[in-house]
Amino acid sequence: MTTKKQWHTIVQKPRKSRYRWLIYAALAALYVWAFAGIPFTGLKETAGQVTQAIFAGIFSPDWGYVYLPEGEDLLRGLLDTLAIAALGTFISTLVSIPFAFWSAANMSRARTVSASGRMVLSFIRSFPEIVMAILFIKAVGPGSFAGVLALGLHSVGMLGKLFAEEVESMDRGPQEALVASGANYWQMLWFAVIPQVLPGFLSYTLYRFEINVRSATILGIIGAGGIGTPLIFAQSSRDWDRVGIILLGIIVMVTLIDLISGAIRRKIT
Repeated sequence: MTTKKQWHTIVQKPRKSRYRWLIYAALAALYVWAFAGIPFTGLKETAGQVTQAIFAGIFSPDWGYVYLPEGEDLLRGLLDTLAIAALGTFISTLVSIPFAFWSAANMSRARTVSASGRMVLSFIRSFPEIVMAILFIKAVGPGSFAGVLALGLHSVGMLGKLFAEEVESMDRGPQEALVASGANYWQMLWFAVIPQVLPGFLSYTLYRFEINVRSATILGIIGAGGIGTPLIFAQSSRDWDRVGIILLGIIVMVTLIDLISGAIRRKIT
């Protein structure tokens, strides 16, 4: 004899299956609508020749561009990109720390305080770094300074959110013990909170630095300094040998930074 619980399970199975197929149908309709809105007029007649020239340049890079004593070269461009990413990450880390304690729910009694902090961080995250770079280029002019400001401000939105989650997940025991022993707010913050959240802060900062290195290579394309600027110039002049060596340099730089940063983060955590 079928019990009430078994009958409820039998009825629920067709409902779940129906909902699942409705979700699949909605996703399929979304993809069809998205692809239908993309205009496609076919490939250009010179597409094959251009593709062949690109691959030929990539596989036969201009090694002479690695170092040029008289002017800008690959090494200077990569160092400029690293400097933009490092300064942008440094600025965003400093600014994100007060935002983290503002947004953390366990650091304020009123929910409206932490909610307002999260709202500000969400507002900052809504602007991509390339949009901020365009705005800063108009404000301070093209160059590395605009790239540093764009990465520094954009990274605050994500780092502040991650830092706040790290503060919220800490153990409240040391904090309550210091408060019970008569410690003031700043003593509690310095001796109970900072030691717990510092490893997580450092790990997230290194992870953000990896992302900013990749972003800095893109910002140079719109004039915000870095290796992206000579890359877009070489591409515009169809100097595919130079494009190849620049791409190779970016790949090597990003790979090394990922390996070093990953090793440091494993040691920290």
